Amino acid sequence: MLEEMERSLYHNDADFVATVGTRRGKPNYTLIVVGILVALLGVGIIVTGVVVQLPIVGIAGFVLMFGGVLLAVSPPRKSGIPQEPSAAERAGASAKSAASGTSRGGFMDRMNERWDKRDDGRGDRE
Repeated sequence: MLEEMERSLYHNDADFVATVGTRRGKPNYTLIVVGILVALLGVGIIVTGVVVQLPIVGIAGFVLMFGGVLLAVSPPRKSGIPQEPSAAERAGASAKSAASGTSRGGFMDRMNERWDKRDDGRGDRE
């Protein structure tokens, strides 16, 4: 049953599969390590703020810790070098073009066409 659902997803929502299935790129380990170190420094500053009983120091430590965590978990940035689209991305783009009749269409138009296609597909199964 799961395999049938997966085939149906690939068949009906090729553009969604192309968007979700693509990897964002290799993780930048340098940013992860720097983010973890900054977060640990922030925790140390929070503890220092509690020991010296200065709330502003604790707040600064929290902000630093939060920034470090964001830096560590942020997705890798795309490089400036354009990459060739994968087969799934090309299939999604061609499905979009075929569905809308043009290469550019309004968001609501595409959503309405997708809804109509799904509605037509359900009528055939019943």
